[in-house]
Amino acid sequence: MKIAMWSGPRNLSTAMMYAFAARGDCAVWDEPFYAAYLRETGIDHPMRDQIVEAHEDDPALIAAACIGEIPQEQSLFYQKHMTLHMIPQFDRQFMRSLTNVFLIRHPARVVASYAKKREGPTLADIGFVQQAELFAQAADWLGEPPLVIDSADIRANPRAALSRLCAALTIPFTDNMLHWPAGPKPFDGVWAPHWYGAVHRSTGFEDPEGSLPELPPEYQAIVDEALPFYEKLTAHKI
Repeated sequence: MKIAMWSGPRNLSTAMMYAFAARGDCAVWDEPFYAAYLRETGIDHPMRDQIVEAHEDDPALIAAACIGEIPQEQSLFYQKHMTLHMIPQFDRQFMRSLTNVFLIRHPARVVASYAKKREGPTLADIGFVQQAELFAQAADWLGEPPLVIDSADIRANPRAALSRLCAALTIPFTDNMLHWPAGPKPFDGVWAPHWYGAVHRSTGFEDPEGSLPELPPEYQAIVDEALPFYEKLTAHKI
């Protein structure tokens, strides 16, 4: 099975990748389209030049690898995708050959976390509009809503949330998914030193989050724009 997990940044996405990698039967791929997105858009991100130099940036080749042979002779292939990377110029037909799952997080938490790593985020940077668009497209292909899981539910009870996800995917749950060794991983993207500090210090999912963060007006405005897209997917979460 090839699982494409679609989220915006700062959505618990790296921890989820680590959880699937810890299973023992699953190959993982960290943000396959990141370099292609940067090359195509010219957008300025931290470590931009290093990312484009170190990773494949041809979207056709990336898409072919996403649906090709599973690496390392594993039975599962978990792909951590950022919704904002799937720009209109990239052909999305490869998604039809994947099991598409959508990982969501409240936009106030996303904006607060993102702004600590890259100042001045915009609505486009955090991926909510793109996520809703991809969700609708996947639903159209399937004839029913694809799977949605909320990071808040994972942090509230990782065992229960991941058990539900695995059941929905018709794969066995394993306790291995709840823990991983601290530190960088060989499958991390080259961008990990900038973005992955907290998850590198972790050995499992963090405790539930408290109340929503208070944000300055310019960031709250982004949250308000993103909230309807988040709520649309929340209605379908497992």
